[in-house]
Amino acid sequence: MRLPAFLIGLMTAICVSAASAFAEELPPASRKIVPPDDAWMEKVEKASPEKPTVAVTSPRKVLVFALHTAFDHKVIPHLNAALKILGDKSGAFEATISFDIEDLSAESLAKYDVLVLNNNCSAGPRRNLLLDELERNERYQNMDKMQRQAQAAELEKSMLDFVASGKGLTVFHGAPVLLNNSEEFTEMVGCAFHYHPPTQRVTLNVVEADHPLLAAFRGKGPLVHTDEPYCFNGAYEKKDVRPLLAMDTTKLKGFKGTPGETRYVCWIRPHGKGRVFYCSPSHYPETYESPTMLRFILDAMQYAAGDLKCEDAKP
Repeated sequence: MRLPAFLIGLMTAICVSAASAFAEELPPASRKIVPPDDAWMEKVEKASPEKPTVAVTSPRKVLVFALHTAFDHKVIPHLNAALKILGDKSGAFEATISFDIEDLSAESLAKYDVLVLNNNCSAGPRRNLLLDELERNERYQNMDKMQRQAQAAELEKSMLDFVASGKGLTVFHGAPVLLNNSEEFTEMVGCAFHYHPPTQRVTLNVVEADHPLLAAFRGKGPLVHTDEPYCFNGAYEKKDVRPLLAMDTTKLKGFKGTPGETRYVCWIRPHGKGRVFYCSPSHYPETYESPTMLRFILDAMQYAAGDLKCEDAKP
């Protein structure tokens, strides 16, 4: 039996609407995070891009600082591994992993093009990882309080100067807590950590569909994954950023704002002559198995390095 034309049209419209609303949905994450093994790294290797969006004559030098002095995000080694895989496979950058605050000195940072901060949670309420480490590490036990404060201030300044001079900074998930009470540091990053609702399925929507750094998401709709959704305050209230991804708060459990309120979770911004990328996703390794997220992160690394040129000023 031949369907009436109006019914065919209606069915077509429904299908188109459903397709446009389709979300790339990642598998639910395991709440028990185990260290990355060969099988996991092979999965990431397979999902990673073969080449960068922007060809480079030689790989950029990247320092991944992964020290924490308080909450231990078990995903830290997964992100370290994913970044090394992304850089090595694409040829876009070479990643050096560090847990030593001495590598944040001006002399050390001068060797790199991009600094990556990987979930550098510090102890509250002070929220200063540099002072935490200067106090707990045997190497600095001969320092008095004033000397530790001076050394912490010098290391913070070296990071700020590094980016302002024209270099790149990428900040992942809990890393704003590294210096969460520092006005200068949080202004550079674009936020201070406020709180996070409980782990749940979170929908990420693109903010500016045709922005070059969102090319990985085109034609795929929103991305749904398991995460510990972060909410920010401080510098975030100014929204002096170019937003890339926002989480859907309409049904977010534990959200203290107005349901449906826009809350950004990824953005870029200029700092001096340099470039900053912040990415809240993700608390779980499964997010770093996504080809979409891996391409997105690789493009963001190229932006931070100055290779991928795009508009980064506040709209």
